[in-house]
Amino acid sequence: MPQTLEATPPEVDKSPARVRSMFGEIAGRYDHLNHFLSLGVDKYWRWRTVRKVAPGADGPILDVCTGTGDLALAYRRAAPSGVEVIGADFCRPMLVIGRKKAQARQRKNGDEVRFVEADAVQLPFADDQFPIVTVAFGLRNVNDTDAALRELVRVCRPGGRVAILEFSMPRRQPLRGLYGWYFRHVLPRIGQCLSRNRHGAYNYLPTSVGQFPAGEELTQRMQSAGLSSVGYWPLTFGVATLYVGNK
Repeated sequence: MPQTLEATPPEVDKSPARVRSMFGEIAGRYDHLNHFLSLGVDKYWRWRTVRKVAPGADGPILDVCTGTGDLALAYRRAAPSGVEVIGADFCRPMLVIGRKKAQARQRKNGDEVRFVEADAVQLPFADDQFPIVTVAFGLRNVNDTDAALRELVRVCRPGGRVAILEFSMPRRQPLRGLYGWYFRHVLPRIGQCLSRNRHGAYNYLPTSVGQFPAGEELTQRMQSAGLSSVGYWPLTFGVATLYVGNK
């Protein structure tokens, strides 16, 4: 009897023009929807990242694919005075909101986040510059994951660390099945209804997470990019995962 092959879902369109336009459209509601759809747990995930990869007084911190700057701002609050924190993203509308948030929360001593418009696969920074390089919920949106990883490693200082915080799928049943149903069917409808964007940003979300390398696969790619002692820690039953490697 002929075998029925399971259809392979089409590759998600992560062309730079599409991703830039999509996030530009939802920039105004991005923070509100993130906190609403995650029930505020995304703030805890960033807090854990800052605790795990704690800032010191030994140099600047770079947050790539910073979006509206939530992780960069979390590092600004935790870093000693005088340590520069830079948020880089290629979507200008997101950076505009990030700058407004940074100005509203600027420290009395003058420390603030500096935002730079830049692509993750071609960062405008010198080699070996940052003791901490981070990405939160942005690496899966880059068209060439390995090229972005190489850039993160390139600008990281020897002895420094690269931290990647990303969505993932729980591994254990029945949570995996229940969360998968919510993630694929409920979250996109709520997100699209509230954001009303032409590019289907919240339909894109579960597809991009499902096709992004996770767990051991991502750690191997981080090692191939030049990192060592790579480890990962599932957060909130595996809904998100934090990856950390040393240069």
